[in-house]
Amino acid sequence: MRPKSTLLPALLAAAAGILPTPAHAEPHRESTIQRLSVPPERAAERPTVAHGDVTTERRPVQPFQTPGTLAASEACAVGDFASVTGTALVKAVKAATTGCVNTLFGLTGSDANRVFREAQMVTIADALRSDATTYAGDNRASTAQLVQFLRAGYYVQWYHPDDVGEYGPTLVNTIRPALDAFFANPRAADVTQANGEILAETVTLVDSAQENARHLPLVRRLLDRYDSTYNAFPAMLAAVNNAYTILFRGHHLPDFVNAVHADRRIFDSLHAFAIRNANLLGTDRAYLVANAGSELGRFLRHETLRPDIRPRARDLLTRSTITGPTGALWVAVASMADTHDKSQCAYYNVCDLQTKLSNAILPITHTCGPTLRVRAQAMSTTELGTTCTSLRNQDAYFHNVAKDNGPVADDHNTTLEVVVFDSARDYRTYAGPMFGIDTNNGGMYLEGNPATPGNLPRFIAHEADWLRPAFEIWNLNHEYTHYLDGRFDMHGDFTAGMQTPTVWWVEGFAEYVSYHYRGIVYQNALNEAGRRTYALSTLFDTTYDHDVTRVYPWGYLAVRYLLQHHRSDVDTVLRYYRTGQWQAARTFLKSTIGTKYDTHWYSWLSACAQGRCDAECTADDTRALGEDCTRSNRSATLDDYDYLYLWLPAGVPSLKLTASGGTGDCDLYFNTTTWATTSAHAHRSTNGTNTETITVTAPPSGYGFVSLHGKQGCAGVTVAAEH
Repeated sequence: MRPKSTLLPALLAAAAGILPTPAHAEPHRESTIQRLSVPPERAAERPTVAHGDVTTERRPVQPFQTPGTLAASEACAVGDFASVTGTALVKAVKAATTGCVNTLFGLTGSDANRVFREAQMVTIADALRSDATTYAGDNRASTAQLVQFLRAGYYVQWYHPDDVGEYGPTLVNTIRPALDAFFANPRAADVTQANGEILAETVTLVDSAQENARHLPLVRRLLDRYDSTYNAFPAMLAAVNNAYTILFRGHHLPDFVNAVHADRRIFDSLHAFAIRNANLLGTDRAYLVANAGSELGRFLRHETLRPDIRPRARDLLTRSTITGPTGALWVAVASMADTHDKSQCAYYNVCDLQTKLSNAILPITHTCGPTLRVRAQAMSTTELGTTCTSLRNQDAYFHNVAKDNGPVADDHNTTLEVVVFDSARDYRTYAGPMFGIDTNNGGMYLEGNPATPGNLPRFIAHEADWLRPAFEIWNLNHEYTHYLDGRFDMHGDFTAGMQTPTVWWVEGFAEYVSYHYRGIVYQNALNEAGRRTYALSTLFDTTYDHDVTRVYPWGYLAVRYLLQHHRSDVDTVLRYYRTGQWQAARTFLKSTIGTKYDTHWYSWLSACAQGRCDAECTADDTRALGEDCTRSNRSATLDDYDYLYLWLPAGVPSLKLTASGGTGDCDLYFNTTTWATTSAHAHRSTNGTNTETITVTAPPSGYGFVSLHGKQGCAGVTVAAEH
C-alpha cells in the first residue's frame, strides 16, 4: 500500500496494535506519513506489540471476532431492532446471529437513533444483568448477542453522537450492575472456548462503556489466573489480551488514573505476568508477555507513578535482550521508556534507541544501484542479488503499463531504501520503534515529502518466513510499485493525493503490477469477481476505511478492467493525477464515466470468474497479440500454421502463452527470432487437444513469434498471452 497519509486503513487495531487483528478494526491516526499494506491473503495477522502511544484520543473498539464460533458479519434487517422496544427488543437481539448484530456497528442517521438511543441500550443492558446471574459459561442464552449489541451502540454513539443522542446516568447505572453481575458469576472464569468467546467480548465492553477504573480488579484477575491451560483455547487467550485494552485506553480517563494511584497492585500483576510467562517469548503467544511489558511501561507517562514503575521496567529489560527470543519484551519496555521517560534513558540503557536497534537488527546494507539500496536483517548474497534484479526489471514493466513521461513535477525521491526484516515476527517486534509505524500489517511504504530535496523514501518489509525454504520478500513488488506510482503518477505527497478517493487506483494498480509482473494469477480477485459485489462506479469511491477485500482484490479488478477495455480513460485520469488535478479526475470518474460501463463490467466479472478475464485484442493487424488480450476463432489446417506475434518490453519476468477451446487438435509454438514452426522454435506445447500452455522465463525484449500448428487441423481456438 502507498500511504503517504496520516489516515491508516480501517483494518488497524484500535488499541495501537496490542490486539490480534480483528475482522473489522477501527482506524486511528498517527503522526508518521505512511502507507499500509495488508494483502488479503494475510489480512488476519497474529497479535502484535504496541510501540509508544500512537493514539491521541479514546475511542470504542470496533467489532472484534474472537477465535471460535462467533459469526462474521452477515446481512440482517435493521428494522428488526429499530421497530421494537422492551421485551420485544431483547427477543429480537437474542434471536439474531452474532454476525447479524455485528453489522450494526455501521449504522448512521435515523437508523442509529432508532436502534441505539439510550432507552434501547438501557433495555439491553438490563437484559444482560438479568442473564448474567444465570450465565452458564456458554452462549445458550444468547449472551454474546447482548454484549455485541451494547458494544455496537457505544461505538456508533461515539462516532455519531448527533444521530444517536446523549448517553447519561441512566445507562451508566444500568451497565454497571450488568458488568458486575457477569464477572461475579463463577462460570465467567471457566477456562473453555465457549466461555472465552463471550468473556473476551465482555472484557472489551468494559472499555466501550468507559468502566475501566471500576474493573481494574478484573484485569488483575485475568493476568494472575492465566496459566498453560488457557493455551488450548484461543478465545481465552483473546480474553486475557483484551484486558490490556482496559489499561491502554484507561489512561484517557481521569477516574482510571486516580484508581491506579489509589491501588497500584496492577504494576505487580503486569511485572509478575511477564516474568512468570517468559517461556512464551519466542512463541506465537509472545504478544501476551510483550504486551504486559508495554502496559507496565506505559504508566511511565504519569510522573507521580514513575518511582514505582522504573525499577520494575528496568528489571524486565535486564531479564531480556535486544535480539533473540526475548527481544519482543525488551523492545516493548524500551519503547515505553524511550517515549515516556526519555530523560532517564541511561537508567534503562535505551539512549538513542533507534540507532541502537538499527545497529543490532539491520547489519546488512547492500547497494543495488545509484537509486536503490537494501538494508536487511539477514539476507544472503544470492538473495540480495535476486531482490535487486527483481526491482530493477520491474522499472521497465511499470513504465510500459503506466506510459508516463518521467517523474511528476517537484518529485525528488530519486533514491529508495528497502528495509527487510528476517520474519513477520521480527517486523512486528522492531519496525515500530525503529520507524514510528504500526506493524499490524504486511508492510509499509514511507514516502515522506517528495518535494524536499534529499528526502529518502523507504518501504519496510519482511521475508515471508512461512514460505521457507523458498525465499520471498512479502509485498516486495507491490510496495515498489507504490514508490514508482508515487514518483511518476501521483503529484505531491499522499495527503494531497487523498483529497479525493484515489485508493481504487493506488492499491489496485500496485496489485495489478505486482501480480502481472510476476506472472502470478490473482486467484483471490478472480474468486471475488464471481461474487459481483461492487459496480465499477462504486469502486471509484473506495477509501482506506473500507475492508481489505474492497481495497485490494476489487481495486485490482477495477484497474485491470479499465486498462484492458478503456485505456484512453486511464490515460485521462493519470494526466489529472500527474498534475495534481484531483477534483478534475474525480469529476471525470464520477460524471464522465459514471455508471456507463457498469453493465459491461458485470459481464466481464462473470467471464473473469471463469478464468476468461482477457479481452479480445484490438490491434488492426489480426495477428498481433497483446498483454491480457486474446485472439479468438483461430484455425489451422492439417500440417499448416496460423501465425501470430507480440511485442515484449524489457524486464518481463515471465511470458505465458495459452491455446484453448475449439475443435480438432493444434499445437502451440513460440520463437524469439523468426516465425515459429515445428523445426524452428524455442518452446512448444504439444498435447493431444487444443489445450496448450507455454511459459517462458525472462523472455528477451523485442518481438516474439507464436503459431498454431495443425497437427490434425483445428478451428475456433483462442490464443492468449500474459506477461
